[in-house]
Amino acid sequence: MAFLRSMSKPDPAPVILGKGVYLRNPQIGDFAQWAALREKSRDFLTPWEPTWAPDDLTKPSFRRRLRRYQREIREDQAHPFFIFREEDDVLLGGCTLSGVQRGVQQSCTLGYWAGEIHAGRGYVTAAVRALIPFVFEELKLHRLQAACLPENERSRAVLRKCGFTEEGIARGYLRINGAWRDHVVYAILRDDPRR
Repeated sequence: MAFLRSMSKPDPAPVILGKGVYLRNPQIGDFAQWAALREKSRDFLTPWEPTWAPDDLTKPSFRRRLRRYQREIREDQAHPFFIFREEDDVLLGGCTLSGVQRGVQQSCTLGYWAGEIHAGRGYVTAAVRALIPFVFEELKLHRLQAACLPENERSRAVLRKCGFTEEGIARGYLRINGAWRDHVVYAILRDDPRR
């Protein structure tokens, strides 16, 4: 898949094109779609995510989130994206490349989510497939890893379909829904075959 540079800003942000989807950095104009999708999907997402702050879906909280994202992009610490359906620009979910490590490691961690009404339709798989070349060709990293709860079969299927290799269990890896939970770790390397 391809990635393009937006021409709308002096410091252009990438737009990553996938099969039927595109990814771009979150913007303030996305707030209404994002908040509505997250609210409608709250029960669906809660078992898989950190506990939401009480003001998580408010506009001031979203603005703070955007400021944090801009700082993390500028400092090459993380690269957040929203996933949109190509045919009608509907927000489907999000992907974040976080914990960017340079030096001898050259890696980052992938996280993703989909709104409940869009889950299981291949959109996240298409988005992850589109992000892989961005990680290796644009960011010039060597390793992309992801982790998911052992019982999250949908998430595990996304990673397997995209060519990630299961590496093992990380004990107490992330605090999810208020509890430290073990995660299955997957990774793909720059030289691994693409699917």
